[in-house]
Amino acid sequence: MKRYLPRSEKSTKLKQLICFIVYLFFVFGHGQECLLGIGGQNDENIIKVFQLDDAQKEKMMNWSAELKIRNGILKEQAKFLLKKHEQSPPEDLMVMSYKYRSLLDSMKQNLKILDTKLLSIFNNRQYNLYMELCSGISLRPIHVNRSFGEK
Repeated sequence: MKRYLPRSEKSTKLKQLICFIVYLFFVFGHGQECLLGIGGQNDENIIKVFQLDDAQKEKMMNWSAELKIRNGILKEQAKFLLKKHEQSPPEDLMVMSYKYRSLLDSMKQNLKILDTKLLSIFNNRQYNLYMELCSGISLRPIHVNRSFGEK
């Protein structure tokens, strides 16, 4: 005899599975590119490792604040989406998972855009160090046009 789970328990288990799958896609997709991660806990490390000058620090801090605002809005949308679909049927959860994934992709894209801006103001020594570090951990570096960023 089959044991049927109550609808809310089925929805919760499916929702957890979908969220976990979306999380795995985000984590493994994220690991391919060598992102600096400005706007997070790495800001001080970025400043120290790449020995940013005052002008570079100021720009990075402004971009970091911009990223927090941009991604803060997306995080609120993601929270609302999860809250809205707490008791949704499985079909709705699948649709929700694609919307949630899209929000995560947008956050990652924001991070890459601002990392690219920072890399564009790196001097040759800083950029070469970035390339070496990425190579050392087998991640694909973000390539930027170095000709317009040099003085």
